[in-house]
Amino acid sequence: MASRPSARWRARVDEKATELAAGAQDPSDAFLSELFPESLLAATDGALQAFESEVGTLRGRDDEQRAVLALNEINEDHDGAGYETEEREQLCLYIDQALTEHGIDVAAMAARRGISRTEITDDWRDW
Repeated sequence: MASRPSARWRARVDEKATELAAGAQDPSDAFLSELFPESLLAATDGALQAFESEVGTLRGRDDEQRAVLALNEINEDHDGAGYETEEREQLCLYIDQALTEHGIDVAAMAARRGISRTEITDDWRDW
């Protein structure tokens, strides 16, 4: 299964917190917990978990739409700044990988819609 970006973000936050507690990191460099607050991590993880649960049964009906709309709401709940460029790219890649792992031909799905594979979330994505 594709690795959820939120799990990787949480691991980075935990790693930096451990370094800070051990004195191996300057407190002025401890910004990851602000970039990835627990509310963002938990909500994102929940939305992606729901997507994983549903994606296998939704074949061919804009499988990514519900996940993208949930992520829009999470981003809005974080003042429109929950997902920066790198995080947006990771989320889009995760959606593509999860769809592919469930047997969905993402390239064909995109072609049917007249878009490129990298644009499959664009119709609904606000982040």
